[in-house]
Amino acid sequence: MSATTRSPRRWWALALIALAQFMVIMDTSIIGVALPRMQADLGFSQENLSWVFNAYVIAFGGLLLLGGRLSDLLGARRMFAAGWLVLLAGSAVAGAAVTAWVELAGRALQGAGSALIAPSALTLLMMLFGATPKELGNALALYGAAAPAGGTAGVFLGGVITEYLSWPWVFFLNIPIAVLALLLTPALMPAGSAQRGSTDLLGAFLATGGLAVAVYAIVRAPETGWGSGETVIGLVAAVALLAAFMVVQAKRRTPLVRLGIFRTPGLGAANIAQLLLGAAWIPMWFFLNLYLQQVLGLGAFASGSALLPMTTVIMLLMIVIAPKLAARFGVKSMIVSGLVVLALGLGWLALLRPDGNYAADVLPASLVAAAGMALAFVPSLGTAISAARLEEGGLASGIVNTSYQIGSALGLAAMTALATSQGVDRIGDPAALTNGVSAAFLGAAGIAIAGALIAGMSLRGKHSATEPDTATV
Repeated sequence: MSATTRSPRRWWALALIALAQFMVIMDTSIIGVALPRMQADLGFSQENLSWVFNAYVIAFGGLLLLGGRLSDLLGARRMFAAGWLVLLAGSAVAGAAVTAWVELAGRALQGAGSALIAPSALTLLMMLFGATPKELGNALALYGAAAPAGGTAGVFLGGVITEYLSWPWVFFLNIPIAVLALLLTPALMPAGSAQRGSTDLLGAFLATGGLAVAVYAIVRAPETGWGSGETVIGLVAAVALLAAFMVVQAKRRTPLVRLGIFRTPGLGAANIAQLLLGAAWIPMWFFLNLYLQQVLGLGAFASGSALLPMTTVIMLLMIVIAPKLAARFGVKSMIVSGLVVLALGLGWLALLRPDGNYAADVLPASLVAAAGMALAFVPSLGTAISAARLEEGGLASGIVNTSYQIGSALGLAAMTALATSQGVDRIGDPAALTNGVSAAFLGAAGIAIAGALIAGMSLRGKHSATEPDTATV
């Protein structure tokens, strides 16, 4: 590792790793502005439109643990390249789709590719920079900034592409980038080493199935009723699948997830913070974009441009300011205060008016929310991955990415259900749309507050996000 760390190519490798993180998160948001046109062309109903997002996130979140395990077993560089190949194929299918089902299949394939890329990228980052805590902190800051920046920038790029080209190009954009990444990977990334063990496909199936059933039941609940047989059976089935996953992991000699890893100090609490952070943040951009287009009447390009200031704030805070604050006050203070600030921004956004305007109603509140995200994201990410043993780097990376993506999927599903119950599906009724959007923002603010309380009670005082805990479990 030390020889790799001294290589001057490590900074170019970090640029490619950050690009990978940027892309896999951008693919969650780039479809936001394009959704109305996709709905018209492919025949999605209003309540099912969120599945263009969920198909990607469920496959991404559900398969991340398998991706992390494969990264440890087969080598991080090999899985990094394989992920780009799968993402390329999924992007081609999604862009060429002429029916809703083909579109969802392409999105799920994209998510599967991202599930291979994300944990292997974090493992490669630790291989390149893990020997030097200061460099690791800087690398994590850039990597962390790439995630929310990719999410917000995706909205802008989606607006540009939808306005001046057509919605399929939000997927075709991935193809040349994937080709570039495949060409650069052999030259820039360390080879690493493979390990012995099995892949636990049953565990991967149970985890993905449990998540998919849970999201489906929550999304359908406003239409079928929370007490309906379909909803109750769906939620019970989801719990049963996830419980079976835990049983399988406890009994297998080489499980997908070694359950003892969660006893590592800081790891469990940091993953809960990431889960709730995703559950609060992703619904924010989804419903804010809905408000900008369907209430304020902004076009695709204007709507994407309106969210660019958030990207600027996130990049500035994550790369320049947050590391200094974390060094002074500790990661616990950063995670708790970041989630509180995010909740304040979401609560402010809940005051949106049907006859509001961008400068007064959206911009200041969105910047506060972005500041909260920037403060909490990198400390919780760094704590989650640095706490694990070196040989379980892929697993730890898979777990933390899974936490964020599961939170994103379930948070969006729950807030979509809440917003629908308040009238967000009444197209052409600005008052009802605003009520639904406001309800989603309030719900997301509650999630962020819950995250702050849990982090405050469960994290240690000044636990470092860049110094691995080497204790065995």
